[in-house]
Amino acid sequence: VLPVGGIKEKILAAKRAGIKEIILSGDNRKDIEDIDSRYTKGMRFSYVNEMIEVVQHALLKEKVANALKVA
Repeated sequence: VLPVGGIKEKILAAKRAGIKEIILSGDNRKDIEDIDSRYTKGMRFSYVNEMIEVVQHALLKEKVANALKVA
């Protein structure tokens, strides 16, 4: 999982859209720490380094096992 740019703008757009949970590359953690907390308040960030972690965060736990069987 690679880092992306424009994190502040993406976070603001997500907040306006009502999205409260964000999955980001572990390398983007510093970008979130640099954003004023009033913009990130009420949001939950998960930092991942491997694609399997994305699947684990994005899917319901009971469905992760089935998704991994398919892969």
